[in-house]
Amino acid sequence: MKDILNVVLMTLSGVIIILTLLQSGKSDGLSAAFTGSGDLNLFAVQKERGPEKVISRLTLVCGIMFFAIVIALQIV
Repeated sequence: MKDILNVVLMTLSGVIIILTLLQSGKSDGLSAAFTGSGDLNLFAVQKERGPEKVISRLTLVCGIMFFAIVIALQIV
């Protein structure tokens, strides 16, 4: 049982890394925050649509599953 959970955990961590890299940036970057260039508004509400929303939700679900498996491995 522990070996199966370890394999699932490693696979899930790879999926989380890929999903995180697929997400688009939410701002112009750190340099724009310091220089004031660009249209950087940290409190603006930006709604995700289409594929961005799917990738964001998948990342959230995979993150929750990751922590649940880590806790399950500590119990087993």
